[in-house]
Amino acid sequence: MAINSIGLDSSVYGNYQTTADLVEDKTSLSNDDFMTLLLVELQNQDPTEPTDTEQILTQTSQLATLEATDNTNKALEDLVATMKASSDFSAISAIGKTADLGSNAITLTEGEESTFEIYFPSDVAYGNVEILDSDGRVISTISAEAGDAGLYTYTWDGKDSAGNSVDEGIYYVTASYTNSAGEALNTRVGTYPIESVRFDEGETYVKVGSGYIPLENVVEIY
Repeated sequence: MAINSIGLDSSVYGNYQTTADLVEDKTSLSNDDFMTLLLVELQNQDPTEPTDTEQILTQTSQLATLEATDNTNKALEDLVATMKASSDFSAISAIGKTADLGSNAITLTEGEESTFEIYFPSDVAYGNVEILDSDGRVISTISAEAGDAGLYTYTWDGKDSAGNSVDEGIYYVTASYTNSAGEALNTRVGTYPIESVRFDEGETYVKVGSGYIPLENVVEIY
């Protein structure tokens, strides 16, 4: 049984701190401490040999320097807080804009299918989702689902257009489609609208597709 500082079972009553446990940190001096030391020194100086005026001025100057340093540190802390708030506001203002993750790559693992999401910024009348290899060659095509603009999920079985299984690795996804107005358009994996912003333990996350990712993973917002 673990006993806490007041003699009780810590598993039941938790850990307590008594005044004896609380030790004030005096590893560094504040400007108040410095002033106290200076006053004590002046009060206890030998009247027959008073402290040299130049020495007093030097100590007073050191006190002023210490106070200025404290003020500077406080100002820097306020500046950091202001910049953090400004950054948070900028992230929130990105809601509704498009985030580009900088890549349209997907991963294929041997013996498994690959599922990915594509955002179509316009309605889809018809079109194709193309799977490309590292050389930019289209190795497989999936018919684009007709419907309104929005996020669509597709699954690739890991086979080429001839029905042969391809090697596992990195592949790339684009889509070519036509909307109801007859316009030919393109989109790809990796570009999604920002739906919301979340702040968690000092980190900023944005919702793109069906999940949240760190804001630092976004290479462009437009």
